[in-house]
Amino acid sequence: MADKIYTITELNNYIKRLLDSDYELASVYVKGELSNYKAYPSGHHYFTMKDAEGILKCVMFKGSASKMRYKPENGMSVVAFGRVAVFPRDGLYQLYVNEMTPDGVGDLYVAFEQLKEKLLQEGLFDERYKKPLPEYPKTIAVITSSAGAAVQDIIRVLGSRWPMTKVAVFPVRVQGVEAPPEIVDAIKYVNANNIADLIITGRGGGSIEDLWAFNDERVARAIFASEIPVISAVGHEPDVTIADFVADVRAATPSNAAEIAVPDKLEVFNSIKSADMRMQQAISRDIKIRRQKLASVSDKRVLQSPKYYIEDRRIQIDRCTERVLSAMQGQIYRKRERYARLAASLDAMSPLKVLGRGYAIAKRADGTVVKSAGDVSTGDRLTIRLKQDEITCIAE
Repeated sequence: MADKIYTITELNNYIKRLLDSDYELASVYVKGELSNYKAYPSGHHYFTMKDAEGILKCVMFKGSASKMRYKPENGMSVVAFGRVAVFPRDGLYQLYVNEMTPDGVGDLYVAFEQLKEKLLQEGLFDERYKKPLPEYPKTIAVITSSAGAAVQDIIRVLGSRWPMTKVAVFPVRVQGVEAPPEIVDAIKYVNANNIADLIITGRGGGSIEDLWAFNDERVARAIFASEIPVISAVGHEPDVTIADFVADVRAATPSNAAEIAVPDKLEVFNSIKSADMRMQQAISRDIKIRRQKLASVSDKRVLQSPKYYIEDRRIQIDRCTERVLSAMQGQIYRKRERYARLAASLDAMSPLKVLGRGYAIAKRADGTVVKSAGDVSTGDRLTIRLKQDEITCIAE
């Protein structure tokens, strides 16, 4: 039987001292899967790490949690670094985490993928939001470090290709925690004061840590909100940042951004020269055609003397009159022939023709024609129509 009886608090504190004095537990790496992850308003993060056979309570205080560049999620496999200790009030030992990185990949890569997926779902990468670049920009705002080679490359290429464009350099830090807010402020300032009609922002190449300012969510949203078109020129050809996805145009390098931003003066000059040559050729062809038309018109009789025009019109009038008279005579002849045929037909059907052959027509006093003896009574007065005369008689 033990000689000393411990209170709960005494025993918990004793175990705490044992764990705190263990050199191995004071600095330990633990690998496991996140579960029940919660970030409290206080800034502290509480979660559980587990494997196939066990679990471990964990806590990450605000100071350490604020340094994480990505958002831990349940089910994520991580490697946590910290110390194991006991919280005497609860009598539970737990891992006090100072750092935590995704297992197998860097935390920066995870943060990059998480932000990219978030902005993609919000539509910040959609092509319908991409603004067209001005064809001949009057002023270009270059937002980058004034000490780097990138700004010199941009100015050199712009001056070589299109020296008519003004270049306004806005020096900002492009690396470190101060870089994102400076880049954001510069983009907002150029927009608010309408300083330029095109923005180039970026920097030279480097590691993912060096380029991280252009993977910042604040910079991405500032680029997306810019009313002035933005060209993102970060790093070298293989380097891709969140700013590249949000910008209206992505350039492989700062020099390439300058090439995209302005036309080549030699190409424009050659284009103008070619257009001028084509225009001169077109004018020459047009003049030649008009001269030919003028020559053909000048040979016409109407332009040699005004009376030729009148004579030609007189001839046309005579020919028209002749055709009209001929048509009218033909029509009169056809009408006369038709009239003669109709007159002959009427004459053939005339009753007088029948009377001329010795026939007569008997009519009653009321003028009705007698067709049979039954139509006449004794004493009726009748009129007998002969060829030339009429005879009045009474039927007996």
